[in-house]
Amino acid sequence: MKITELFKTDQRTYSFEFFPPKDEISAVDFGINVGTLLKLAPSFVTVTYGAGGSNQERTFALVDYLNNKIGLNTMAHYTCVNASKEKIRTDLMWLKEHGIENLMVLRGDPPKGETVFKVHPEGFAYASDLAAFVRSEFDFCLGGAAYPEKHPEALDLDADIASLKKKVDAGCEFLMTQLFFNNERYLELVKRARVAGIECRIIPGIIPLTAYSQIERFTRMSQTEIPEGVLDRMESYKDQPQKIYQIGMDFAVSQCRDLLMMGAPGLHFYTLNKSRATVEIFETLQRG
Repeated sequence: MKITELFKTDQRTYSFEFFPPKDEISAVDFGINVGTLLKLAPSFVTVTYGAGGSNQERTFALVDYLNNKIGLNTMAHYTCVNASKEKIRTDLMWLKEHGIENLMVLRGDPPKGETVFKVHPEGFAYASDLAAFVRSEFDFCLGGAAYPEKHPEALDLDADIASLKKKVDAGCEFLMTQLFFNNERYLELVKRARVAGIECRIIPGIIPLTAYSQIERFTRMSQTEIPEGVLDRMESYKDQPQKIYQIGMDFAVSQCRDLLMMGAPGLHFYTLNKSRATVEIFETLQRG
């Protein structure tokens, strides 16, 4: 089912992101976690792959498995990295033939070890170009990414919103944000998007801080800001993993509740292929 069809009946959607397991042990853990998350009956799930297009074959295999064997409404990520128009066409034909109806179109990150995105000579430089190409030849439901604290490469917020508008005009039918921890940034993004004429659903992306080591990684990866109060508390208990976990979980639940009260049309959880935190957050929200 196309995800946009869900929007017609579901006031809110709850979705999870996965990535392909890297080895046999990870696959066992992944299976256990997917089984646990299945009990939550997500609206849909998404499957990503690594920088530079790594793991794409395993991504497609996992998309096929989750969509056609498990029965989850599944969206495949697809990027411009190392992809010619012919490769894109071939890949999307495979997805279409395997019953995949939803596609998250992204520019993508440079391959591991590189810092600059290189445009394939027969490919695309931006997600908006990829979206336009896909829309001209296929009938996928297209999603796109949004950045509450602007894309790291955007000159400013106005330029970022202009790029977002191009993406939507090119065919993206809804947007999901990168992770963030300040809900005001999400509200500002939505307001600026509406002023720019972007009317589609903008779903906030959530990831709980459950380990002290994640702080540096998340801030570097997404250039997001973490509230000082949370940072101070985690710093005080940095040698107590369980305390750190609880601080992160309490904040994540509070963040999700506030977003839903503010009118967010759902939540998209970046699970990191782990179920405990996501399940606890979701079940706490369901209890009210």
